[in-house]
Amino acid sequence: MKRLIAPLAALLLLLMAGSVDASATVYNWSRYDLSFETPDDGFVLYNTPTRFEIQWEDMVMTVQLYSQDKGDEKKLLTENLQRKALGFNMYDLHNGKLKVKGFKKTYSIDGTMPDGSRAIIADLVSKHQNLIVEITVNYLYGNREIVEDMIKSFAENKTKQPNHERKRQKVQTKQKADKEKRDKQQQEQRPARKEKLYDA
Repeated sequence: MKRLIAPLAALLLLLMAGSVDASATVYNWSRYDLSFETPDDGFVLYNTPTRFEIQWEDMVMTVQLYSQDKGDEKKLLTENLQRKALGFNMYDLHNGKLKVKGFKKTYSIDGTMPDGSRAIIADLVSKHQNLIVEITVNYLYGNREIVEDMIKSFAENKTKQPNHERKRQKVQTKQKADKEKRDKQQQEQRPARKEKLYDA
């Protein structure tokens, strides 16, 4: 079972002056070298050495830090996620496939809350510390991409910068572009079919 990390510092979460994106705010949990990014205009509800909670008009995110227990990590964490989801009375549960760069493993579960909103719970297992970062986000249906971007922004580094996943643009090869151009030209050169008109 996970144990709550004992609080050792008063204020560990500091709002950094600059933010990477015009519509995003970067937070840094200095004692653990954790940084993450959220949309602007969030209202911080709770801020302690081991727990952070922020709310927007259409979603709430809670971050809880735990110490890692030894044992079957995957089984223990997936069972804990399942138990936590059932504690929220979530249904239509699915194990997630989120990957967060820089963490040893990511385990997640998502589903529907009793009020019809969506929720995701993710455990990020640290590579460098005896630490599990648990992120719970309750959100409205259309915000899934924003939620995943927030979770994927978590980074464990001394640079105090969140992860920024680069969106990869698919680039068409020259051969494929040439083939499409030839096909289009051939299509345009074919004679139009004559249609017979019938009077009624």
